[in-house]
Amino acid sequence: MTLAALTDYFDLNKLMGMLPNHSEHGKEIDHMLNFCHWFMLALFVGWGTFFLVCVFRFRKSRNPKADYHGVRSHLSTHLEVGVVIIEAVILLGFALPLWGKRVNEIPDNEKDGALKIRAIGFQFGWHFHYAGPDGKFGRQNIRFITATNPLGIDPTDPDGADDVLTGGVGGTMHLANHQATVVRVSSLDVIHGFALHQMRIQQDAIPGTEAPQWFRPVSNGEWQIICAQLCGAGHSNMAAKYVVEDKKDFDAWYKDSLAITQAGLKKQKVEIEKQIEADKAELAKKAAEHGSDHGPAHGEKKAH
Repeated sequence: MTLAALTDYFDLNKLMGMLPNHSEHGKEIDHMLNFCHWFMLALFVGWGTFFLVCVFRFRKSRNPKADYHGVRSHLSTHLEVGVVIIEAVILLGFALPLWGKRVNEIPDNEKDGALKIRAIGFQFGWHFHYAGPDGKFGRQNIRFITATNPLGIDPTDPDGADDVLTGGVGGTMHLANHQATVVRVSSLDVIHGFALHQMRIQQDAIPGTEAPQWFRPVSNGEWQIICAQLCGAGHSNMAAKYVVEDKKDFDAWYKDSLAITQAGLKKQKVEIEKQIEADKAELAKKAAEHGSDHGPAHGEKKAH
């Protein structure tokens, strides 16, 4: 039995209370963490034993006079070099390749059929903006922000015609099982933390930036979205959840949510068009009044 198989058989992650994994890539992360935990346990036992041996061996009754030369063996040097080598293997052989795969192999909507979502944190909840089947997010502008359109999606942009906007305080993010999912994380106010522990992903939500995270769920279920940063007085109540369901159930939910979102955007579009027409009429009225106030041009005689 190999060392990797042995550490997986005796899973310290479970003993330490780690939540079960429900993502495709989570196995690699759990394997690396389990190896690290075993390595740290070995270091703890080894250095603890070494400390007790030193306390016993160099006790005052056995060494009444201090030896200023100390231990002449190079064993401790060899042990320290071994620790450095193992840590380098963990970093270069496990951590960096795994990190590189997460940041360099982000799935695409057209090639991989990835579900694209923007998760926008605020005090104290999450907004979820789905790009829709075209994989394109609708434009956003601060002047379009309303109570029903908190992210300011442009209702006149055709790229937003298949977008869904959901979430809010205590909101829910829906995902399709076995579908690659890319979540772009950001924030409206302060730094939040977007953590899906069962999917083995976590990303700080920083205002003014978007950081992509991707994963592929492999199990149906309902779990909590954890804010992993202290974000204010209501941090402990920043509760949201995410649901992983079969594709047909997700499609049914998306269809219903799309109708609600687009109805709100269409209503806003009508109001914008009415406001534009009203503004045009007001400008035309002011232009006419401005022209009549000035009378005939300079140098012209008034008609008698």
